Amino acid sequence: MDFTPERSDLLDKDRRHLWHSMLPYNAASPPMIVTEGAGSWITDIDGNRYLDGMSGLWCVNAGYGRKELAEAAYAQLLALPYYPLSQSHVPGIRLAEKLSEWLEDEYVVFFSNSGSEANEAAFKIARQYQQQHGEPGRHKLVSRYRAYHGGSAGALSATGQAQRKLKYEPLGGGFLHVRPPDSYRRPDGMTEEQFNLLCAQDLEDAIIWEAAESVAAVIMEPVITGGGILVPQQRYLDRVQEICARHGVLLIIDEVICGFGRSGRKFGHHNFGLKPDIVTMAKGLTSGYLPLSATAVRRSIYERFGSQGDYGHFRHVNTFGGNPAACALALKNLEIIEREGLVERARILGERLHAEMRTLLAHPLVGDIRSFGFLLGIELVADKATKQPASAETVKGIIGQCKSRGLIIGRNGDTVAGFNNVLTFCPPLSSTDEDVTFICETFKEVMNNQLEGTPVA
Repeated sequence: MDFTPERSDLLDKDRRHLWHSMLPYNAASPPMIVTEGAGSWITDIDGNRYLDGMSGLWCVNAGYGRKELAEAAYAQLLALPYYPLSQSHVPGIRLAEKLSEWLEDEYVVFFSNSGSEANEAAFKIARQYQQQHGEPGRHKLVSRYRAYHGGSAGALSATGQAQRKLKYEPLGGGFLHVRPPDSYRRPDGMTEEQFNLLCAQDLEDAIIWEAAESVAAVIMEPVITGGGILVPQQRYLDRVQEICARHGVLLIIDEVICGFGRSGRKFGHHNFGLKPDIVTMAKGLTSGYLPLSATAVRRSIYERFGSQGDYGHFRHVNTFGGNPAACALALKNLEIIEREGLVERARILGERLHAEMRTLLAHPLVGDIRSFGFLLGIELVADKATKQPASAETVKGIIGQCKSRGLIIGRNGDTVAGFNNVLTFCPPLSSTDEDVTFICETFKEVMNNQLEGTPVA
């Protein structure tokens, strides 16, 4: 490893001045300093190259090094670098229209900067809508255990991951959680379909037990991503939509990770035929190049905000949400995804990745393999018969061995005690066939080393 004066100085300043997200403080374990990116690959300060099998944080859908995206932002910065959307600007108008086209329905869009903020806006919209729809008692929001919806106070309240909340509670009130459709860990003797219907019934029971007239909305990802790649059956989501409609509860679909081609369709919910009332999105909207998120609201809901006196409008402001440069870049990003057929490409690459990785189901450490488009989760276990989760040391050791061979993968860390045992793969949609070959061969080599007795750490 190259301990040049520049590198040593940067690491020292990093430890003195930079606070990293999700990284426990450990002066003996310095962070990787990334300096460049191209396609699916990143390069660190020492010149080491890695295939980024997590697209940064699930977001670099179009890949690194896209000059067109930088140029789109630069041109807009020269013309108009900033103006708040208390009024309007051309990139914001055009992007809102484009998002309705991608959603394949008529929505009105509110822009923010992150997935957390998009969900915060959705919660406020849902509560205010219910009041102005003549049901002022509806304020509660239902989510699922193991789901992640953001780190701000309201979004973290909706998040069903206890380890994310410890030492930050009490959070916002009025948030409920129900059983997730984790088919791998269903009760013995129950089919997947029976279990999925049971999970849907848990949702309806919660709405009834809490009094339906007190529930404003349900929020869920099409597939629980950061909580372990938990893929529901079609019947589960059909029932969820029926339950929400029957009880007058809005359905908010969180597309922050599943959106913008990741699922092999433009949005994850398109795979299930859902018609959400509100859709939240971020990450892949700009392929991570600039901060931008959106809360898309069905027009019939938006129109309830056009009256009701002084307090009838949506009294929510976001200084940087819908920044002109970010909107211009997002438009170019969607153009690239369309032009290069990256949505269909995600479907093809996802099918190949899943097929090749499924050969590992016989491995003693592999309990289950789940995929959704170009998104894969491998659940590691210490015992296949009991499904006892693999230890944190085993999971971290496998991730470390992958990195030592030039492959970055992730895991569902800091979620639920004892269940941070799912390895995650979320490569750029622009990945080449050779990139996928490298992912599969490298990971299989690491897993085969476990059989041969090579230490995992």
